[in-house]
Amino acid sequence: MTPPQFRSSLRLADRTLDLTRPALMGVVNANPDSFSDPGHRPLDAIVEQVHAMVDEGAAVIDVGGQSGITNVPEVDPSEEIDRVAPVVEAIVAQLPDVVISVDTYKPPVVAAVLEAGAHIVNDVSGLRAPELAPLVARHRAGLVVMHTAAPPKTRLQETDLYGNVVDEVRTFLAAKVDEAVAAGVDRDAILIDPGPDFTKTPAQTVEVLRHLDVVNPDGLPALLAISRKDFIGALTGTRPKERLAGTLAAVAAVGSGTGVVLRVHDVGQIRNFLTVLDVLRGTDPVDPDLRLADELRWAAGRPDGTTPIEPSAT
Repeated sequence: MTPPQFRSSLRLADRTLDLTRPALMGVVNANPDSFSDPGHRPLDAIVEQVHAMVDEGAAVIDVGGQSGITNVPEVDPSEEIDRVAPVVEAIVAQLPDVVISVDTYKPPVVAAVLEAGAHIVNDVSGLRAPELAPLVARHRAGLVVMHTAAPPKTRLQETDLYGNVVDEVRTFLAAKVDEAVAAGVDRDAILIDPGPDFTKTPAQTVEVLRHLDVVNPDGLPALLAISRKDFIGALTGTRPKERLAGTLAAVAAVGSGTGVVLRVHDVGQIRNFLTVLDVLRGTDPVDPDLRLADELRWAAGRPDGTTPIEPSAT
């Protein structure tokens, strides 16, 4: 399966995000009930995680203040702002080159995080709030338009929900992109998201991912949130933190082309995977002097217990 190729850049207010190769979006949860890294953490710990993800290769950080878990109530916008705005401000201050996305669909939160310096609004509601797109347009920010057939925090997985899931996702996304553009959002600042697992059974998600070129005929940049997803767990019989191998397979199949932002949990592992994939798929010459560093030959140092001798600096 050849990965789809979409437009290779995303225009934001003060920068352009290069998508000639997949850009990695690290997931940072500022809420205590995430399925992937649950538990309350102080701001310093969250910012430390951001630094680590950037060091591993994340070009975008997606900050969330409310879990997508469906059996807990929505967070009040003021509490969500208290959770995410300080994280955005800290990233702006400490890592000014990093693109900041905020996972929210509530206009008060959108207004607060854009004022704080966020660059992208990752709206998982499918533009249910009419005030959201004009706010994004006012700040010349980026916008993720995601497909969903139900309000946020609603679990809806029915085998007969769609007549043709690919056609219905394509039609929905096209209409919502037009709505955002009509509200003033720059078309070159829009990412489409087919919404893996959102109001879709695993089989429906697979069908959509197999036909991303049909879902996105205009070739807009795509946000693919395929890391640790339910469809991978269903196919492999694994829990979220056991789904790296399945995530890598999904990345190779549908997320390794141009015009893609990959929303991932295991940033360093995905970067390493893409590095090797890019080299083996490519035709650029490999440096003939490429060598493995001596300290990387063994899992825990040399078998004889000695330390590799560093070459003299003189």
